[in-house]
Amino acid sequence: MFVFACGRCGAELTTPLSQVALPAHAHQKYGNGLQLPVLMEAGTFAEDPEPWGPPWRRWEEIPPGEAVARGIHAPVFALSYGAPGSIVVAPGDARGTVLIPERAGGYCCGLDGADGPNMACEACDLPVASRIDDCSLWQAVWFAPDAVRRLAVDGADPVPLTWAALVEEGKSTPPFEPIATWGARLGPNHFWSWSPRWEAAIGRALAHLLAASQDRPVTVPDGLGKEVFQRALDALLPAGPPSRRAVLAGPGQPAADADADIVLVPTHPQTGQMWTPADPVTSAHPVPLPFGVWLWLAFPEPHLPLPASGGMPDGVLRDDPPAPRPRYLFRADPGAFQHTLVRLPAVRSPWLREIADNLTPYTRARLF
Repeated sequence: MFVFACGRCGAELTTPLSQVALPAHAHQKYGNGLQLPVLMEAGTFAEDPEPWGPPWRRWEEIPPGEAVARGIHAPVFALSYGAPGSIVVAPGDARGTVLIPERAGGYCCGLDGADGPNMACEACDLPVASRIDDCSLWQAVWFAPDAVRRLAVDGADPVPLTWAALVEEGKSTPPFEPIATWGARLGPNHFWSWSPRWEAAIGRALAHLLAASQDRPVTVPDGLGKEVFQRALDALLPAGPPSRRAVLAGPGQPAADADADIVLVPTHPQTGQMWTPADPVTSAHPVPLPFGVWLWLAFPEPHLPLPASGGMPDGVLRDDPPAPRPRYLFRADPGAFQHTLVRLPAVRSPWLREIADNLTPYTRARLF
């Protein structure tokens, strides 16, 4: 367990926290004027290894080779030149801080952190963090890595769960969820949508699938996997054989076929490490999915077609109707897709670079 303390005066700025993997949707901007929930679970923190936040530099201002040295292999609009290693926590886990009024940028519906750290240490006034709670952004507090220190505290950090224990725990991420809107005067103040977490996760995985495709068609497992992947894959890749086959693999799943070309595998929610089989029998290319998304694909929760009446029959987990489905086809998150794609060396291939440089037609076609 750790607390984060002010780098100048040593005042504690958080409750005791355990480290987990950075969520795939950490920097997601979702829709317009929508209320997103808190990014991190209470009692946890994550570290972003890349620079984040201001100052930003446009691509045209970056010296040749500097972006490649940072692992960026295709042009982006701008790159952050902030310090790497920002720490993100739930707003309720921050302590001993006050807002800096002159840095309270945003105010469409809240704070967006665009003006740099907008929270200061209450004891010594050192700017230490950015509070984010504007519309369409995940609510969080991001501590500047050069303004805080990580201190070990009493109490052992939880040992990462085994893959079998994670499956048994069953914390999957539902593909649909209600999204709140601001100040609706007529009608409901929410609507049912594809989960923003899923859109970010599939956007990241789609970039890996394209890189593993070798510019050939890719097929994915039937069911929800086909619903969220196949339409984009068919539009972004050429038609016709020979195709490459992607299958689900991971804890509790049968061993991947030897002829599988790509495996969709989970990442550990605490460590961020990808699952690997104990005795690999295939050289398939791994594509990472957040554990909660992978778990739903691998072990979808059953729903009754109609509400049950009377006693609960064997095998029925609940008798409420299933969550309403969105009225539109699934669209991967374009920001997560581009963020991942430009960091894959495969994007230097002309056909993949063409996709990275021309996302607008695909966005208009509602693939993203």
